[in-house]
Amino acid sequence: MENLEASDLIGIISSSISLLLAFFIFSVESTNKFSNKIFAAYLTLSAFEFTSWSLFIDITSNILIFKSQLSHLLMPVFYLYILSVCYSDFKLKWKHLWHMLPYIAGNLVMLPRFYLSNSSEKLALYENYNEHFEIIYQHFSLHIQFVIYLIIGFIVLKRAKKIFVENYSSGTIATYNWLFQLLLFIGVLYSLALIKNLFKYFGDSDYFQISEIILSGVTLYFVCWYVLKILKYPNLFKGVNSKIELIKNLDQQQNQGENQEEINQLSTFMVAHKPYLNPSLSIRNLAEEIQMNPRDLSVLINQNLNQHFFDFVNEYRIEEAKEMLKNPAKKEFTVLEILYEVGFNSKSSFNTAFKKHTGLTPTQFRKTA
Repeated sequence: MENLEASDLIGIISSSISLLLAFFIFSVESTNKFSNKIFAAYLTLSAFEFTSWSLFIDITSNILIFKSQLSHLLMPVFYLYILSVCYSDFKLKWKHLWHMLPYIAGNLVMLPRFYLSNSSEKLALYENYNEHFEIIYQHFSLHIQFVIYLIIGFIVLKRAKKIFVENYSSGTIATYNWLFQLLLFIGVLYSLALIKNLFKYFGDSDYFQISEIILSGVTLYFVCWYVLKILKYPNLFKGVNSKIELIKNLDQQQNQGENQEEINQLSTFMVAHKPYLNPSLSIRNLAEEIQMNPRDLSVLINQNLNQHFFDFVNEYRIEEAKEMLKNPAKKEFTVLEILYEVGFNSKSSFNTAFKKHTGLTPTQFRKTA
């Protein structure tokens, strides 16, 4: 412990926070318990990654080699977490075991000269540790794996968001913003790790140490960020059904006259019954209320009105909010009270939608009304 460096100390702090948060998430009762368990597993693996175990364990121990290979599980577990949050019907299946292949391959590569060597042989290997094929392979495979999972992670988010805006009106669009930010942040961390490794092999040792401290600091900031995010928005996650078809994939041919009649019926119902005041309104809920097939209603809104369901419902909510903001009898109502009153459940989503429809913020609109 006498050789404890700044990056090691920051890593220990990050690991401690991650493990505490993992324990909290794993034990807390929630409707999203399955997703929580996967995220807790990711946090636990991250804690192992952040900590420099060589401070506490002999460098010839196979535990250190085993720990280094756990890095191959980080991105696969995070990818499964994204799937579990995006899709409420997601379940782990046997086919998901293929995500362990890089981890298995990494251990097999390390088997002959590291796992099976005696202590003196390992010490000899550690003299030129970063020059061995096994270590170069590990760094190379991890960065390739990261790029692949980063790409497919963004693809999953893109598709889930399309399904959401076509079928749901709830402000839980924040779920996808959170996952996007989280994936982007992880991308930054791995990019910094790549830069650090480039300095390790091709740069000055001083630059390598500086980059190691920077990476540790950014990692600690990252850990604190998602701790605060989770504590502030404990009910952030609500998935969609992965079996829902996107509108562009549906083959619909309807009579124009029938379409106009249904559009008039829908408009009359929205004005008279105000279903949009329900913050959890989905296209299935609305279809049941107006006694219409959900698929037909989705096509009607997305193709004939040229709107996503999310924007369609928000348009009515914004009109309701405008009336409240203009009403002298409601002048004592705060913007926060109004947004909840009209069916929004997030100030940021309300402000974004309001400015999109009016070009003004709610406060600016109230002053000019």
